[in-house]
Amino acid sequence: MAPSNLPSVLNATSQDVEMLLAAQSHLGSKNLQVHMEPYLWKTRADGVNVINIGKTWEKIVLAARIIVAIDNPADICVISARPYGQRAVLKFAAHTGASSIAGRFTPGSFTNYITRSFKEPRLIIVTDPRTDAQAIKEASYVNIPVIALCDTDSPTEYVDVAIPTNNKGRHAIGTVWWLLAREVLRLRGTIYNRETPWDVMPDLYFYRDPEAEAEEKVEEEKAPGVDEEGPAAIETGTAAAGGDWDAAPAAGFTGAAATGGAGWDGAEGGEWAAAGQTTEWAAEASKETQW
Repeated sequence: MAPSNLPSVLNATSQDVEMLLAAQSHLGSKNLQVHMEPYLWKTRADGVNVINIGKTWEKIVLAARIIVAIDNPADICVISARPYGQRAVLKFAAHTGASSIAGRFTPGSFTNYITRSFKEPRLIIVTDPRTDAQAIKEASYVNIPVIALCDTDSPTEYVDVAIPTNNKGRHAIGTVWWLLAREVLRLRGTIYNRETPWDVMPDLYFYRDPEAEAEEKVEEEKAPGVDEEGPAAIETGTAAAGGDWDAAPAAGFTGAAATGGAGWDGAEGGEWAAAGQTTEWAAEASKETQW
């Protein structure tokens, strides 16, 4: 990692550097654009270009300072047409107050005011300059600054601030967006100081495959022992409930318990019998009257 040009308070910690390395944010592609050469550290023997992590961190801090300079967070638009960055974009927008466009970018969103999705942002941040080329092109028409996550082979035309990173890996994209969101909240003062850890985990920004999650859910439902424990628990609960009723009846039935069952046969049973006899006598009397 090259010596940083930032003030000491804005330097990356060893944990931040380890996080970027673990997410493979430093691994670029085998192709190299001429504008991305300043961010290159070296080229491996297999032809893979390795990005300088120090430059990545400097650009993350620069992008965060630009974002904080905009008074209304809703005037910032974060965009990702690629599935790997859509979750990160939505979480970034939720944590920083920015507006998001996850999925297909509707042409004319920045230039055609008749479009339902028309927006007038003061800044846009894109995940991949090649995939989000339509958004960058329209931003150039209406003079909107552009921050982009750029790989070694990404086109940098109309990109004002390029954050050099691996924008093809799901973990690399999520980690950079998470670091950018944390840096924005630190500069705004939402996070008290730089020693205070952020309670949001980077995993929240990672892409999750819906099919894999559905398979995991099915496997959890089919876990052994779950079906066997159910009937046993029901039987145990029924037996316990029956024992409770036999041993200690509820307070509302204290009278019945006191009579020991004789109340139904003795008192109330006699009343029912008397009532039945009265009904029969009334019926016989009415017949005699009719005759």
